[in-house]
Amino acid sequence: MEIRLHHVDESRSVRVLWLLEELEVDFELVSYDFFDKSLRTAEYLMLNPAGRVPALEIDGAVMCESGAMIEYLCELFPEAGLGRPPGDPERMEWLDWLHYAETIGQHCANLTQAHVVLYEPWMRSSTQMSLEARRLSKVLERIELLLVDGREYLMETGFSGVDCAVGYGVDLARRFVRLDELPGVAEYLERLCARPAFQAAQPEADARRIYAQDFYEVPDA
Repeated sequence: MEIRLHHVDESRSVRVLWLLEELEVDFELVSYDFFDKSLRTAEYLMLNPAGRVPALEIDGAVMCESGAMIEYLCELFPEAGLGRPPGDPERMEWLDWLHYAETIGQHCANLTQAHVVLYEPWMRSSTQMSLEARRLSKVLERIELLLVDGREYLMETGFSGVDCAVGYGVDLARRFVRLDELPGVAEYLERLCARPAFQAAQPEADARRIYAQDFYEVPDA
């Protein structure tokens, strides 16, 4: 089986890269720069017409949605135990968290647009940035409430593919929301960051990063 992941450091393709590392399967990684025009080449647009990552090739077939990739890869390699197949008692909860990752991702994407992509101050709205940060914090509260019963990961039975999906969002959210008032979320992120597969999916020390700051403050109006 030939697996090829098209990837940008710190982007949503990290979810899939992390999962592939957890699955311990062979794959090829093709990396791009977020800031140049390499995702706009005719060759890449044949894979993903939106000019975004990830794109995942499996034996010549292409997928473009990271959530679908996580679900499919977990089904493709069931022996790893990172999915919850139909009939599993946790199937409904697993699918719900898989798609909840997009709720987190929506607010993170809006904040990335405001803080990183709109680089001139006059382009930004401090009101919009403040609202998005509060919404993101509210979204993370659901994770906080889940973890108060002593769970280490999103599924009661342990780590799974949805932790790659949601965990990436939490790791990104910490750049826009301080986790002091969400201690359960902060501890959850620490557990995720300690996983060797998570570490393997991080940028090299000298890589050009999307996020140049550890935390992005909302500017004064």
